[in-house]
Amino acid sequence: MQKGYKAKLHPSVYDLNVLSSGVIASIPDFEEKILNSTEYSIFPGFCDVHVHFRQPGFSYKETILTGTKAAAHGGYTAVCTMPNLNPVPDNMEHLKEQLDIINKDAVINVYPYAAITVGQSGEKLSDMKALANSVIAFSDDGRGVQSEEMMKDAMLTAKALGKMIVAHCEDNSLLHCGYIHDGIYAREHNHRGICSKSEWGQIERDIKLAAETGCAYHICHISCKESVQLIREAKKSGVNVSCETAPHYLVLDENDLREDGKFKMNPPLRSADDRLALIEGIIDGTIDMIATDHAPHSAEEKSKGLEKSAFGIVGIETAFPVLYTKLVKENVITLDKLIDLIAINPRKRFNIPFNNDITIWDLNEAYAINPDSFLSMGKSTPFENMQVYGKCLLTAANGKVAYNDCL
Repeated sequence: MQKGYKAKLHPSVYDLNVLSSGVIASIPDFEEKILNSTEYSIFPGFCDVHVHFRQPGFSYKETILTGTKAAAHGGYTAVCTMPNLNPVPDNMEHLKEQLDIINKDAVINVYPYAAITVGQSGEKLSDMKALANSVIAFSDDGRGVQSEEMMKDAMLTAKALGKMIVAHCEDNSLLHCGYIHDGIYAREHNHRGICSKSEWGQIERDIKLAAETGCAYHICHISCKESVQLIREAKKSGVNVSCETAPHYLVLDENDLREDGKFKMNPPLRSADDRLALIEGIIDGTIDMIATDHAPHSAEEKSKGLEKSAFGIVGIETAFPVLYTKLVKENVITLDKLIDLIAINPRKRFNIPFNNDITIWDLNEAYAINPDSFLSMGKSTPFENMQVYGKCLLTAANGKVAYNDCL
């Protein structure tokens, strides 16, 4: 390490010029207090390919400013923002509204998705050719593309443009107004369930289309064992497919459900067997990355119980502490594997560069998760009061400090 620094440097941090220039210069005694201490760990900036920052259109839930500040607090220096906005970024005029806000307010790197279809309605392709050079990929996240023909057309167009299709896989015909997993808890508490096939059935369809078209295809927030197996088999057969899961699916299952909106997300928490299959999927490489699906809502929207609360929880500020505590410290995976899943692999798959991006953590600090400490406007998390290890001390994006708790 440069200058004989004692802080633990993760091997994926290739360039420490940032530490000897703007970051150190802007923080009094930084080198003495942080870099020359054996207590701290330096990682590459984390990368989340699935967030909802709600602006434009829903800034009462979150803004680009609050979302990126929350991301930096969680160690993230790059995020990809989903297109369920108002206006939906389905043409350049609509996308420009979001890009202007990003350029003005973001404190980290933000890469927007464009919608696959106009208004995310599933009926007509968006202006994909015009949008391609300005977005990270195409997604209708929040809605599955119901028409097989429409999805095939989208894949062929994306393939020609050199872009990826990123899919929220959900067959609406199988939902039956459900809102939690169709399992033991739903039956015992008289709730309407969402069956696993609503997810894996559409994944099965899309894998066949991806094989046929040659399109690069990425699957959002997988939650069930059948999805893991389908993707495992697809990779073995050479399909250009990748996938993500989220921290809550790896750490929680339906046995953890409570009659509270902070346990409601889509897809839902599934069975213990599903959770174990997901863990096996990250261990064997079937699951490429972990994304948070950070989805803030107002307190009122999340206060209506499991049935009537809005789908979605916040997670970008708790992802690393929760995963480090529950997976690394419990010897499920190594710390290096976790960094691959949340920093390295997402950048490789989505071609997102490192821009002097680092995050520095004290892995020994223990505390209970308290939503009052979040920088996100959203406070609804199933991890509230969980005892975790790992405190973010500093995050720098593009060589500039985005979050600082070193003073």
